[in-house]
Amino acid sequence: MNSESREFSARVLVFLSAAFAIHMLVNTLMSVPAFQHQILASYAINTALAVGIFWGLTSLKKKYNNQIGFLFLASSIVKFLVFFLIFYGPYKADGEIVLLEFTSFFIPYTICLVLETFFLSKHLNKT
Repeated sequence: MNSESREFSARVLVFLSAAFAIHMLVNTLMSVPAFQHQILASYAINTALAVGIFWGLTSLKKKYNNQIGFLFLASSIVKFLVFFLIFYGPYKADGEIVLLEFTSFFIPYTICLVLETFFLSKHLNKT
């Protein structure tokens, strides 16, 4: 893992740890049981996907320089497949996806997406 991947990994861990702490605090204030709606799995899987995708794309930069944007789009498809394979079934088991289930997945997903986009564009635009 190169230094940029380590820096990205550290930033993702810091941002998601802070978001997780705030998320758990809000859930506690709303009297939502801790670790409900697969929140821990959601944060862990989104972290692993973000770090893995960043590392993969930065590793493939030289070999597939002209296709790297398409590979980034493909990584979004992978994330949605993971959502549908792991989270959608349990979330939809009662017939609807409630706001707490939605936020349990999409808060870490959004944070990871923003960080990935920012750091990848910064890294890939270096010549």
